[in-house]
Amino acid sequence: MNNMKIGVLLSGCGVYDGAEIHEAVMALLAIEEIGAEAVCISIDRDQHHVVDHTSGVEMNETRNMLKESARIARGKIKDIKEVDPADIDALVIPGGFGSAKNFTTWAFNGPDGEILPEVKLMLINLINIGKPIAALCVSPVVLAKALEGSDYHPLLTIGTDQEPSEYDIAGFAGGLEQTGMKTEMKSVREITVDKENRIVTAPCYMMDASILDIRKNVRSAIEALRDLV
Repeated sequence: MNNMKIGVLLSGCGVYDGAEIHEAVMALLAIEEIGAEAVCISIDRDQHHVVDHTSGVEMNETRNMLKESARIARGKIKDIKEVDPADIDALVIPGGFGSAKNFTTWAFNGPDGEILPEVKLMLINLINIGKPIAALCVSPVVLAKALEGSDYHPLLTIGTDQEPSEYDIAGFAGGLEQTGMKTEMKSVREITVDKENRIVTAPCYMMDASILDIRKNVRSAIEALRDLV
């Protein structure tokens, strides 16, 4: 399937206010390595806020998700409204706080947060027609908000509380379960594949990990995504 197209849904450019750049680039690399074509996708809306990545302090400016994501995509990016589920064979959502600040408001409201309607629509449409989705790092929260209240209750991972992490893994897992998802603990050396619902999740930078760990974890997720297609 040399013509396999995998969408890469980007929430900006930078871990604290958009897409996690390492995870996004590793996904693009892995997609190329398996002989597929990446289709970068974003949303023409402003980010929740802009963060100075040297200090973690909020900056007094606005940035647009589509324009910021185009930095990662080297300018070749599609507005989500222009992408039909039939145009792609699968989708990957890299992590980064943009998944919990821009695509959803999970960062502020936890499992009670909202999700952008155009993101929810794309994910629901893909799942309804059996197209697989991979969610990296914190991005399972996006899937959870999209599927909340539906007949889908996929098995997801957001990491493990048995290994070092700067995040409250147990708290995230509890939040995912509150929305009706099922969870399991997995290390950065593992992924979760829900074959029934055609969903792959990988902890990536939810865990204390090196860029090589991330590289291997993302590659495993993309290979599993390919196998589901």
